[in-house]
Amino acid sequence: MRAFLRLLERKGLLVKLNEPVSPKYEIASVLKANEGRPILFEKVEGHTMKVVGNLYSSRHLLALSLGLREDELLDQLLHAISKPKEPKRVRIQGYETIEPDLSKLPILTHYKVEPSPYITAGVVVVSHERLGTNVSYHRMMVIGRNKVVMRIVPRHLDRFLQEGVKEVAICIGVPPSVALAGAVSVELGKSELAIANALRPIKLIEVGGIPVPQAEIIMLAEVTGEVHSEGPFLDILGLLDEVRQEKVFRIKEVYLRRDPIYQALLPAGSEHKILMGFPREAVIYREVKRVCNCLQVRLTEGGSNWLHCLIKIKKVSPDDPQKAILAAFRVHPSLKHVWVVDEDIDITNPQKVEWAMATRFQGRLDQTIIIREEPGSTLDPSAERVMTSKVGFDLTIPSNKDRSKFIRPKL
Repeated sequence: MRAFLRLLERKGLLVKLNEPVSPKYEIASVLKANEGRPILFEKVEGHTMKVVGNLYSSRHLLALSLGLREDELLDQLLHAISKPKEPKRVRIQGYETIEPDLSKLPILTHYKVEPSPYITAGVVVVSHERLGTNVSYHRMMVIGRNKVVMRIVPRHLDRFLQEGVKEVAICIGVPPSVALAGAVSVELGKSELAIANALRPIKLIEVGGIPVPQAEIIMLAEVTGEVHSEGPFLDILGLLDEVRQEKVFRIKEVYLRRDPIYQALLPAGSEHKILMGFPREAVIYREVKRVCNCLQVRLTEGGSNWLHCLIKIKKVSPDDPQKAILAAFRVHPSLKHVWVVDEDIDITNPQKVEWAMATRFQGRLDQTIIIREEPGSTLDPSAERVMTSKVGFDLTIPSNKDRSKFIRPKL
């Protein structure tokens, strides 16, 4: 992460704020007002540790962090997923241990609705002899000097805990490739650390028998067997997620790099949406590519990079758009609405997409797919018990029409 910060500074892209700021509301407010601009807070009230945020708050920044062009990101991520490489392991050095006291860390309170400070950029690493290694993001609400309650969806980490794993490593300020790979959803048994290493080489150290990336802050935590209410918390849609009873973890050990930098991630901010949404674009693209000539996929900002998807194809067969829509719904069940356009439409420009809908779409059954009462996103407040109506729109030029009438002449 520090190498990326140095690169940002050389390019004049890192904002350094020297004025004292509070970790309660103020840092979050500054990050929100400056989305797309990485900010290093050098003076945090009540702490000696610096805070950095908005690191990956645009596609350009994410690509830059990996030494890639923006148009290379998707292919490189798919390549890393298909051909992961196990990282090298080295001895742990350059870290100091401190008492497990979370009040020593500048953990942010982002919004007034939050009942206490939240760790949001924490990447959780867990290891099991048979299941392998798993890396994933989990928000953590601080509920005591050395305790957090962690939101765990019923996926891989939950499976590890069911198999008897008692300890996890919480890493804050990880290398950029780990930051992206930790948000990737792959099959159980495939290591996100190996995916990260294929994206950009990393080295692993061992903490409590768990292989972890070289992060700014590493905490070893154990499951206590307790549960505690977690939330409310702003989800990716910018709405309040429900309060649940979640597992409590006790922090046992804390390892810090020299002069560590605490990484913050603004809930419902652009960085949250980029890291959570971009890996889904990759798997949607891969799935749609199997059924037709897919050129580009984009989860839209208006859909919070989660519920709405635009797909650009080179249509060969009249049913290609329907195949694309069904493939997208199949691989990303949270999707609610999908639009498919021709190769001449710029899907990064909402006006161009709306123009395609205005001039190429008729709401007939052969151009609209409605899949009623399918499970959708648990975050969508309009869904009834998670069941939602999914709609796909074919905005491509009708195959039985004169194509020349739908193309705008070039200047």
